[in-house]
Order: sequence, then C-alpha cells, then structure tokens
Amino acid sequence: MADVWHNGLLALRLLAQNHALGGLVLRARAGPVREAFLQAAEERLGPITKLHPAMTDETLLGGIDLAATLASGEVVLKQGLLQANSRILLAMAERASPAFTARLTRHLDQYGGPMILCDEGATLEEFAPDALSDRLAFHVDLTDVSLSDISRRPAGHADKNNTDQIVDPSTQIVEIAQHFGIDSLRAPSFALVAAKAHAALSGRDTVVSGDIGAACALVYAHRATLIPDSPPPPSQKSESDIGQTQQSQDRLPDDLVLEAVKAMLPDDLLDRVAAAKARGGKGSGSGALQRGNRRGRPLPARAGRRDNARIDLMATLRTAVPWQTIRRRDTGTDRLHVRASDIRNRQFAAKTDRLLIFAVDASGSAALARLAEAKGAVELLLAQAYSRRDHVALISFRGDAAQTLLPPTRSIVQTKRRLAGLPGGGGTPLAAGLDAALLQALTARRKGITPTICLLTDGRANIARDGTANRQQAAADATQSAAQIRAAGIEALVIDTGHRPAEALRTLAQTLSAPYLPLPRANAERLSRAVQTALAD
Repeated sequence: MADVWHNGLLALRLLAQNHALGGLVLRARAGPVREAFLQAAEERLGPITKLHPAMTDETLLGGIDLAATLASGEVVLKQGLLQANSRILLAMAERASPAFTARLTRHLDQYGGPMILCDEGATLEEFAPDALSDRLAFHVDLTDVSLSDISRRPAGHADKNNTDQIVDPSTQIVEIAQHFGIDSLRAPSFALVAAKAHAALSGRDTVVSGDIGAACALVYAHRATLIPDSPPPPSQKSESDIGQTQQSQDRLPDDLVLEAVKAMLPDDLLDRVAAAKARGGKGSGSGALQRGNRRGRPLPARAGRRDNARIDLMATLRTAVPWQTIRRRDTGTDRLHVRASDIRNRQFAAKTDRLLIFAVDASGSAALARLAEAKGAVELLLAQAYSRRDHVALISFRGDAAQTLLPPTRSIVQTKRRLAGLPGGGGTPLAAGLDAALLQALTARRKGITPTICLLTDGRANIARDGTANRQQAAADATQSAAQIRAAGIEALVIDTGHRPAEALRTLAQTLSAPYLPLPRANAERLSRAVQTALAD
C-alpha cells in the first residue's frame, strides 16, 4: 500500500506541474490518511475551495447581493465560488446531482483544473459522476492505506532507470490504451500530457521511456476494462524489417509498459467492470425523483405563481431588484415595487421509496430450490432495506395462476413468517406471473413508490393466460405481458435460473428492455448481489 500512497503523491506533483491534467478522483473514507493526502494536495496546489453537492447555483456562480443592493439603492453583485483560477475540492462527489455535475463540467471545460473529487462511496455501485471523473486524469484509491504506509518508501519499477529518448510517444500511448480496452478519447491525451509533465519534473525537455511507463500506469490503471495478455516474443528479423529498426528503438517495449500498468490495476477490476456493465444506463437504481413545494432537498426557485405554492421571498426580491430604477421612474414613487412576474416559488426534490417485486417461478421439480434461493435473497435484501428505503414483495406463479405471497413490506419478521412454507410444482404460467407483478407495480406507483420487477424463471412457459396447456400461446401471452410492463415504464430485471441460458428468456428480457442475468444454480447470496449490482443501489 506504500506504492499506492506514493503514486498518489506523484499524481499531485504532475497535476501541479500541468493543470491541463484536470485533477484526480480520491476514493477514501474520512480519516487521518485522507486528511494527510488533502494536506499534501493543498501544499502542492495552493489554497483549495471546498464545495458540497447541496450548494445552490447562487453559491457556485454568484448573483445579486440583496442586502448590499437594498442598502445602496444600486445593483451589487457577489462572486460565486467557481472562479477562473479556483482549485476545487468536492466532498461526497458520489452524491452530486446531474445539475450540479453539469455546473462543474462546464467549469472544467471552460477554465480547466485542478479539481479533486472526494469519492466516499461504500460500495462499487456508489461512484463519482462519470462526466466529471472522465475529465480528470488520475484516480487515487486510499481505501486500504494505513498511516504506517505513508512513511514507507515505494517499491522501484523495472523501467524507472530507462532513459532512452522516445521520439514520438503518442502512437505507443494510443496502442497501450487499446490493449486495456480503454475507449475514452481523453485518456491518451492525458497520458501524453502526464508523460511530458513527468519529464519536466526531472528537468528534461524530452520524453524518455520511464516517463511513458509512469504516465500510462497513472492514467490507464483505473480506466482499464480488461487485462491484456503479454505481447508475443519478437521473431527473427528479416530483410524487410531492417527499415523499421530505428522506429522500434524509439519505443519503450510494450511488455514493460503493460507490466507497469498491470502492477497498478485494482484487485477488484473485474467486479468494477461487471458492475458498470450491469448498470448499463439504468441510472442510480434509487427511487424516482419527485418535485414538490413542501419537503425534500431545496432546488432553485422557479418562476410563476401557483395555487398552494410557497413563495421564495429572497429569490423574489433578487428578481425584482434590478428593475427598481425603471419602476420608480415610471411610478414616481420610491417604494419597493414587486410585480407578479417577479414571484418565485420554492421547490424541493425528494426520492421516493422503491419496491422490489420478486416474481418467482415455483413450477417443476426444481421449484423448491428456486423458492429457497428467493427466500434467502429477499431476507438479505431486507437487511439493507432501511438504509436503501426499499420495500420487498414476493409473487409466486405455478399451476395455472399467480399468487401474492408477500405484499410490500419492510418487516423482516413478517417476511420470515410468510416465507416459512411455500408450495411448489405444476405448470409455468409466466404470463400470469408478469400480470400479477404489473398490477402490484401499478398499485405501488399510485402510492408514490417506484417499482422494479425481478423475474426469476427458467423461461419454459407452458400455461397460457386462459389456463390452458399451450406452449405457443403461453409464449405469446408472456411476450404481450412483457410489452405492457415496458409500455408502463416499469423497470425490470430477468434472472435465468435454468441450467443453461434460454434464448426465449433472453428475447423476453429484450421485450422488457431489462438486463438479462443467467445464474444457474445461484445461491441466495449470489442472487442478492446480482440484484444489487444490476440495480446499482
């Protein structure tokens, strides 16, 4: 872990050398290690302006100083925290809203860095906004770093003493990015700037091989999406290769750069990639965002007067102040003139509760195993329901109908009682299960709860909606039910519990516009983890 600390300090030195690198994402929980790193950042970068995701546009961008304006009779403006030369530190970056993120990305695009994002997420599904982190060159993860690691000397790298001059490093930097599956266009640019900054730290004007290895390791390690194989050993040169000898001497061997980046790859790289793919644009996975004028997180005031609206007095006065000179001249009075067009209303945003509806296939010989898995998964998810504000419901379908075994609840005691003995066996009325889940979801939505359907089945529908044993009609009914769920705008997740992935169930997931997860013989813990990852809780 000492290497992680010293690599983080190296990233700070490179950032201080060239602000075009944007900044870094610091993943660490509050503690002495993080405070020591932030102190080192302030020593190298200078005074830092601290931001919080709950700050308003007026605080960030500035506006009218109402008290000074009313006192002087003239419009007095005050500056916001985002200035051209600001050094920004954003605390709890994983909680930044899209609007807040847009303000910071605009600031980065217009003025550049440096900017530090403090990512305090407890799990892989809690992360700093991609729009911001992609604009920052470095990522420092101090999660496993202790105070004793800070004073240790870093381990040396094999290519550190290599001083062969690189004539044109840009081509090699792009090729290395391809090896690690990096599709960001900013990453190679950052790596090239970092290599030049690394050379400048050593007092050189030219980039050498050691600069390339250090830059690629710092910029690419956290962006990698795959672990490449080592390049094959070079074959014997033929006469046609003689003309390429000089070009090969101008490159650092790819295997050295690959090993340098591999040494800094996070241990949970594959888990991070899987989590990112499962999220796949589904959003944060939390409840829907509802706006109102009573409770929740404050939002910027909006124009227009409505019935039962709460007037934002300060925002209304700020809107009216610039017009006072004209209005006093028109009316001939020195009073404060506030018109209907100046009225601004308060508005708040609050996330609703979420309901996870488990629709479980209880048919066939493997029904008892699937029900046991669902029971364990529901109990594991309920253990975190209070912190995630989730409710859970359970629907079982078998024979020729579906049955709601567990209505929406957050009670663990009630859940265990209802799940004590669940029946199984019979046909697979998949359409009936989807219809019951849709009805439960629509009922929850009317109550202000955001529903998500989790379907657990092997996909072998053989009972039609009218109760007859007809596989072809059963498949058509299930497709129709899935289309209705999608038309209603309800999120869903399809988990294939069969021994082999079923193409019919994959097609059904596409109809639902839902992620498809084949999990044969999955236990309750793996099932629960898959649901949490796919929904990005």
